[in-house]
Amino acid sequence: MRVRAYGRDATIVDGLVEGSAGLLRTRVHEACIAAGVRCDDVVPAATSLVVMHGARDAQSVRRLLADFSVATSPADNNIAAPIEIPVRYDGGDLADVAAACSLSVDEVIALHVTADYRVSFCGFAPGFAYLIGLPPALHLARRASPRTKVPAGSVAIAAEYSSVYPRESPGGWHLLGTTTATLWDVSQDPPALLQPGQRVRFVRVT
Repeated sequence: MRVRAYGRDATIVDGLVEGSAGLLRTRVHEACIAAGVRCDDVVPAATSLVVMHGARDAQSVRRLLADFSVATSPADNNIAAPIEIPVRYDGGDLADVAAACSLSVDEVIALHVTADYRVSFCGFAPGFAYLIGLPPALHLARRASPRTKVPAGSVAIAAEYSSVYPRESPGGWHLLGTTTATLWDVSQDPPALLQPGQRVRFVRVT
């Protein structure tokens, strides 16, 4: 783990194991509050997090983080029940994924639906969560030719991640199915259904 300046107003902590940054977000924020130093936001990514604090508190925050006992592997103490996302496995790339992975369509579905996922970080679009836990047998590079329109609710995979497109957008991930779950709703607090650190399970529906 490394703690470094990220401009005048922020600090980056990197070298974390994938998936741990989201779990650490609350702990870092609470540690800053307990120490009486400013912490405007903590933004997790795949293997890093950025603490926004302003220039005045930069050194105090960096000293705190340097001494902070930050876990460098995903914690197993998140015992909250996983968020279940219903999926109809009717995606346009399902057969191609099966062929590329030397599996049957049923085997692809079984692998995807039985995995235990965790939100590593969010990005690309509001409500778009990068889920780790995809079985290695389903790891595929993104499509060579991205689609100009991917429908909202599309359940997809790319590289070592799975995700759900929260709204219609361009995208190059492989589409396995669709869900009726709402991933982004500005009338809710928070508006994103999935937050870093949360566990997720896909549930097959017909």
